[in-house]
This record gives sequence, C-alpha cells and structure tokens, in this order.
Amino acid sequence: MSSLPRQVKLFGAVSLLNDFASEMVYPLLPTLLTTTLGAGPAALGALDGAADFASSVVKYRAGRLADRPARRGALIVAGYVVAVLVRPVIALAGAAWQVIGLRVADRVGKGVRTPPRDALIADATPLELRGRAFGFQRGLDHVGAVLGPLAAWVLLSTGLLDVRGVIAASIGPGVVVLALAMWAVGQGTGDGGRGTGASRDNPSPVPPPPSRSLLAIPVFHAVRMPEALAILWTQQLGVPVVQVTLLWAALHVVKSGTSFWGGELADRLGPGRTLALGWTSYSAVAAGCALAGALWHAWMLFLLLGVVAGLTESPERALVARVAGARQGTGFGTYHAATGVAALAGGLTLGAVVERWGFAVAFAASAAGALLLAAFSQKARNTPHRVVA
Repeated sequence: MSSLPRQVKLFGAVSLLNDFASEMVYPLLPTLLTTTLGAGPAALGALDGAADFASSVVKYRAGRLADRPARRGALIVAGYVVAVLVRPVIALAGAAWQVIGLRVADRVGKGVRTPPRDALIADATPLELRGRAFGFQRGLDHVGAVLGPLAAWVLLSTGLLDVRGVIAASIGPGVVVLALAMWAVGQGTGDGGRGTGASRDNPSPVPPPPSRSLLAIPVFHAVRMPEALAILWTQQLGVPVVQVTLLWAALHVVKSGTSFWGGELADRLGPGRTLALGWTSYSAVAAGCALAGALWHAWMLFLLLGVVAGLTESPERALVARVAGARQGTGFGTYHAATGVAALAGGLTLGAVVERWGFAVAFAASAAGALLLAAFSQKARNTPHRVVA
C-alpha cells in the first residue's frame, strides 16, 4: 500500500477510529432501548429505519455539493463533528425517542461526510489504483468495527463502565477522529495536483454511459439479506446471545482482510467482473443458509458473508468513480442514496418474508435474485471495458 497517496492512508485511519467509536455504541443501543428504557421491538425497527432513510436522503444532497472540490473538506469535517458530538450524548437519553433522534443525527453526519470523502479518495488516486484505495479504506473501516465491540465488551465485562458509561466513552476516539479528519482534508481537495477526475479518466466532460453492473448495484442491496436478520438466523440455529458480539467481531475480521483482496481484484479484473464474482458468491452462500440446520453451519456461512462484502464494497466504489467522471460528488451521493433506500426497502420485504414463511424461503429468494443479477451484468461483457468496467 506504499504507492497509495498519503491522503488515502489518512482517511483509512479516520475510518478505523470512527468505526471503533461507532461500534462501541451501536451494539449497545438495543440493550439501552429495551432493558434500560423499556422500549419494545417497534422502537428497534424505528431506530435503524429512520436513521438509514435520513442518511440516504442527505447523501444525495451532500454528493451534489461535493462536485465542487473546494467544498469537500468542510463537508467531511462537518460530518465528523456531528458524529463526535452526538454519539456520547446518547448516554444521557431518558426516553426511546431521544435515542432514536440522536441516532438519526449521527447518521445524518455520516450522510454529510461520506460522498465527499469517497469523491476525494477517487480524485486523489490514479485510476489504476482506485480499487486498492477503496479496499484500503474499507479494510481499515472493518478493523475498527472489530476493535470497537471488543473494547466495549472488555469495559463491560470487567465492570469498569456500565452501558451508559461505555457510550459516553466513545467521545475519546471521536476527538482523535476529528483531528485526523482535519489533517486529511488539509492535504488538498482531492486532485493531488494532477487535475480533476475528468481530466485523468475521461478527456470529455461527458461521463461514459452506465454499465449493467452499475445499474444492478442498488438491486443487489435490495435482494441481499440484512445483517441484523442474518444474526437472528444464527441465533435460531443455536448461537447463544452472549456469543453474538464475538460473531459480529469475527465477521468484520473477514470483511477487513477480504476488502484489500477485493480492491486488488477490481484493479486487475475490472470492478464489474469482480462484482459479478461477489454476487455469484453471495448466491451460493445464501443458498447454503437456506439449507443450513446445524450450529457450525451458522458460524461458517455467516463469516462467508464477510467474504462477499470484501468482493463487493470496494469494486462498487471503484466502478462509481470510473463512471462519475467530472461529477464525483454527484456520483457517490447518488450511489449511497440509491443503495441506502434499496437496502431499507429490501430489508422490510425480506423481514416480512421471514415472518410469514421463514428463513429458508427468504434466503432462497435472496440467492435467486443475486444469481440473476450476476447473469444480467455479464450479458454486456463484450462491450468495451471503458463502458462495462
């Protein structure tokens, strides 16, 4: 990774520490809502649904603003400021609606910072290294998602802090995140002194037409089983509640390692072909989940979902960066908004299928949808690589 720009490496460190702070808090919110504040399952559904929807809407607008490189630094820092200030305040919440509102504010901060950050990474990185750059960022993001829950577990299990105390303690790494983010944006607006993404990737200001893979990305987010439902599935197969935190951390270990690999594959094979491989892999894993019946099946297949993430997250971003051309901000804002709304709609649909027909039917439908997507995206394989990616 020595050839990656310094700015990309700094944003990798920012992602690691921010996810560390975020994942200290997020796994504890169900306990805070249900045990401490006495809320029911409806509050849990509102927590994620409202937060994801708000984040998706904000991402589109933030992406449009980030088309002007001079605005990106301010948007990125503002997004992290919101998260750093809001997360610890959740510890003071006295009602479920307050937790939900603060969580929504936290996700709004994510919506503000994510498209300009991705646009900046794209413009700071040569085209032939973009897969590796996004793989690096996603890999360190998942490292933070491993360390955060483990830190929370240590603090709780040793009795050093209670649930509210751990949530409040997230301000520590959050302050470091803010300092690193300001350092990262201070390195430049993202063109690395080499010009905009349009001048390097597309001599014309008109971006290449969308590929089948790009159009299929939101659909994959709609047909993919949400991780929250997948966790519930593992519990039905016998994973104890006390081991869910360890299972979650292990998932992110797999995601972290395979994100670097997925980024390298995107640079070597092209992001479109790498995505097709990831979607085919997901179809196989989901089919296995539909047939699973033992505890070891739950552990193995749940961790294999991390491999799928490694084969899809980085190539998705590399493909968006390639097609967006001169409008990196709008490209990433649209991508994040579309996938967020699709994931919310898909999660509600698959949740209803699980409730009525069970996990076997839901996973089978999910597997079939992903396989059809992989075939659809590869029908255009003979189209010039610049268009298909």
